[in-house]
Amino acid sequence: MSSRLGVAVMAAALMLYIVVVGWLAVMFLSTGTPVSIGMGVALIVLAPLGLWAMIRELVFGFAADRLGKQLDGEGGMPEAPENLRPSGRLLAEDVGPFVQKYEAEAGAAPGDWRARYRLGVVQEAAGRRKDARGSIREAIRLARTAA
Repeated sequence: MSSRLGVAVMAAALMLYIVVVGWLAVMFLSTGTPVSIGMGVALIVLAPLGLWAMIRELVFGFAADRLGKQLDGEGGMPEAPENLRPSGRLLAEDVGPFVQKYEAEAGAAPGDWRARYRLGVVQEAAGRRKDARGSIREAIRLARTAA
């Protein structure tokens, strides 16, 4: 629950920031000088862009959380090796075989969101954040089409 509270606080802070940026954009535009008009236009473009990014990340986070809870409830989350770093990441010598195992599983079942989600969890534990987000995003897409 504390992570959801953190997300809510950060979303509220971003919304406040967007409102302030919008107000500053209006103030810049009202001065009438070319530089301030340019800054006002830039702020008008950036505020909706920030809002879009926040909404996209919230949708991704809630969908990933929902799938993670479902998979965990089914007992389908990957088993962690005995030895992990204090951060919870895999040890360097365990990364290759562990990730390859779940990559093979996901490759064998390309339409299975559970296999893709497990791969994303393992990639995150291996420190491959970009790959993990891609795998979990694919798992979300597969789960939506399966439903």
